[in-house]
Amino acid sequence: MKRNIVIAAVTAAALIGGGTATALATTGDDDPGTTRQSDVRDRDDARDAADDSGSDDDADDDADDRDDSRHHDRDDARASSAKVTAAEAVAAALKEAPGTAVSVEVDEEDGADDRERAVWEVDVLAGDGTWHSVRIDPGTGKVLGSETDDEDDTDEVRAALKGTGVNAAEAAKAAAGRGTVTSVELDEDGYHGTGEAAWEVATTSSGKGEQDWRVDLNSGEVTADRSHNLDSDDADDADDADDSGPDDD
Repeated sequence: MKRNIVIAAVTAAALIGGGTATALATTGDDDPGTTRQSDVRDRDDARDAADDSGSDDDADDDADDRDDSRHHDRDDARASSAKVTAAEAVAAALKEAPGTAVSVEVDEEDGADDRERAVWEVDVLAGDGTWHSVRIDPGTGKVLGSETDDEDDTDEVRAALKGTGVNAAEAAKAAAGRGTVTSVELDEDGYHGTGEAAWEVATTSSGKGEQDWRVDLNSGEVTADRSHNLDSDDADDADDADDSGPDDD
């Protein structure tokens, strides 16, 4: 009888207060003092664990963002101090692996003393469809190594570059007036711009930090790239740099 009374009371409370009818359970028919609330505690613990997990995820995301920022800062500093420009790195890479340079960027690798060192990494698409990743010493221009890669966008790259007149090295030279070029990459499908293929170029300069540009594949015209979520101040700076940059003609 007492079990029925307890169950009825719990059910009523659940219906009235929006609670859960299984929140209370008894271990016997006649001893109300043995009523337990383990289910409630378990649910509370689960919610707390979920909240803590969410906080940990946010902290991990913040840490990743800081790591990315530091990585970009190191790359910018290395590119600025490099004696070999992006365009010169492309030229050196093409002597090692003839073809079409599709991207060039500052990267890092472990040196002989296990310390990280900066390198230019140039991706080259050869005439037979083979991709080569060539590493260039930013201080001397010497080839540090080369390896073949597998890429699945060969047809798209060839289609985007067919009949164009501006290559990666020329794109780097065109944007060099905006700052030190840290990377050049083909946006073959126009995903980051207006839908038209273009060279994406990143530069860094004192007081302005890193800026992104698009270089037309035919005319070599350099315009500010607004696709990377620039805030208003960065956008204004890009406009100023674009207006004040040297005439590409």
